[in-house]
Amino acid sequence: MRFPLPSLLLNGLLGLCITLGIHACLPSLTAPNSVTSPDAALAPAAPAQPSPAVKLLAETQAIVDRSQGGLFDPPRGDLRFVVISDLNDVYGSTTYPKEVIEGVALLPFWQPDMVLCSGDMVAGQDPTLSPERLRAMWAAFDQYVAKPLRDAKLPYGFTVGNHDASSARGVKANFLFQRERDIASEYWKDPRHNPGVQFIDRYEFPFYYTFEYGGIFFLAWDGSSDYIPPEKLAWIEQALASEKAQSAKARIILGHLPLYAVAVGRDEPAEVLRDADQMRAMLEKYRVHTYISGHHHAYYPAHRGKLQLLHMGILGSGPRPLIDFPQPPRKAMTIIDVRFDSPELTTYTTFDMRSLKQIKNEELPRFLTGHNGIVLRRDVEWSQLSEAEKSACINRLGASKCTA
Repeated sequence: MRFPLPSLLLNGLLGLCITLGIHACLPSLTAPNSVTSPDAALAPAAPAQPSPAVKLLAETQAIVDRSQGGLFDPPRGDLRFVVISDLNDVYGSTTYPKEVIEGVALLPFWQPDMVLCSGDMVAGQDPTLSPERLRAMWAAFDQYVAKPLRDAKLPYGFTVGNHDASSARGVKANFLFQRERDIASEYWKDPRHNPGVQFIDRYEFPFYYTFEYGGIFFLAWDGSSDYIPPEKLAWIEQALASEKAQSAKARIILGHLPLYAVAVGRDEPAEVLRDADQMRAMLEKYRVHTYISGHHHAYYPAHRGKLQLLHMGILGSGPRPLIDFPQPPRKAMTIIDVRFDSPELTTYTTFDMRSLKQIKNEELPRFLTGHNGIVLRRDVEWSQLSEAEKSACINRLGASKCTA
């Protein structure tokens, strides 16, 4: 599906002044020219422009012009998804950082078939926020993000984050943020806010549900805290084992917390899902291709075992550096092109949303050693690491956590 031409942006966007600063010496970005490349960053440079039939809105054209020819539309796959994450600003905010506004504005340039979000759409997880304020936050999200996507007839597949509807529990196993969960559910169950996905099982929407697009089976689980209860894990396994899931061309999971730590300040047990290795084994058993997560506020395209791990960058406030990586943190959004005849299935094209430069694989660490296990950059295998690199992991984590 091509992105329709009607206006993407609402009243809140029309008043936005997008700065048209001169960015001298901005390098041209590279685009993939091979359907078997695991990442667009590895392919030779190739110019790309949106289809001549697409007339860009003024807001979109202004951002494209700012890149001085550096922004490109990579070669399309059979399907195209744009992935965003962690949109929120400070607690209780009803406004969004400019990278969120510009990310939405750029969608007509890339013309995705669907937008995916790995959580934190509003700025909650604060018990002092009143119901009125919480509803105002969701209304702002609707104004700046959800309604433009509905108007464009773009399906929106998402998972809830800790700032949307935290599943953190108290000593009596009660939800500490029940009010926020109730209001998030209220927003998403309102027919006016239908995300436009083709549901398979609504189960406990918006916390647990499945949907499909173009032959791909998607499952969203509530990874807004580190704990997924046993009865929910049973539902997840049943859903993945279903005929609908197993007959799909691919399976993708959306969750907020990642399995393994990748970012400074989030490298501790409460910031990743519990029992990561067991969770990964379950996903591998049912041939899940990719787990898309957020929360760590740092882009890192990884894998461990047979599972691809897309740690999404942030568009909102608070980007974080990668573990043991000296480069400053970046805000990012990712295009996934799916090619069913490619062994890798997916190709990523990821942009630093401040500079509009592409984030290339070779700019990122070959592996990360968070507290609960190694993850390898998606184009690197354990066998390709040097003995010094392997020893560095084993010395820090022990051999069991360095089995990749």
